[in-house]
Amino acid sequence: MALKRAVSVDEISKKKFIELELPTEFKKLLGKPERSGIWIIWGESFNGKTGFSLQLAKALTQSGKVFYNTLEEGARKSMQNAVIRQNMQEVKNRFLIGNREGIDDLKERLRKKKSPDIIFIDSLQYTGLTKKEYKILKEEFHTKLFIFISHADGKNPEGSLAKFVKYDADVKIRVEGYKAMCLSRLGGDKEPYTIWEQGAAHFDIKIK
Repeated sequence: MALKRAVSVDEISKKKFIELELPTEFKKLLGKPERSGIWIIWGESFNGKTGFSLQLAKALTQSGKVFYNTLEEGARKSMQNAVIRQNMQEVKNRFLIGNREGIDDLKERLRKKKSPDIIFIDSLQYTGLTKKEYKILKEEFHTKLFIFISHADGKNPEGSLAKFVKYDADVKIRVEGYKAMCLSRLGGDKEPYTIWEQGAAHFDIKIK
């Protein structure tokens, strides 16, 4: 296999990246990430993970077409309620829901012209991917932004693949008590994002 060409200091210094267009509240959480790579979101159930993911997906439609693949939940009543609650109707022309679309079918979708730019996969545990298959997916579609949603085991993503993806990811977002907290390779100070004010306030009272 041929070696990849090395990049000079001048080339990396002058390289231009496509940055995401984000509303102010998401800039405070995320900074200015590029529109490609790997992100991971994780958290326990009933802490606001789906609500946050849809709010983020809605914001990301400013930067490209978003495909939200609900592998775990499917196009069921609970998903319908979440979509209505977040008023995703406002971005219906740039947001599409995958109804338990398997990884092979997803790859076929992404190989087509005018395919989605940003892909949410909910959840990582339902993909059936091995670490090797994850790497292949990432490499083939390196111009896309993949956002994996994961179950949690305490403060960390659940399972060996999810932990591997966490270490590999450019942006890591933990959801707890209806707040999202971000770690990013871009550095800088990040402010937590409140997903649902009433739920966050109730959670804060409970833990005091």
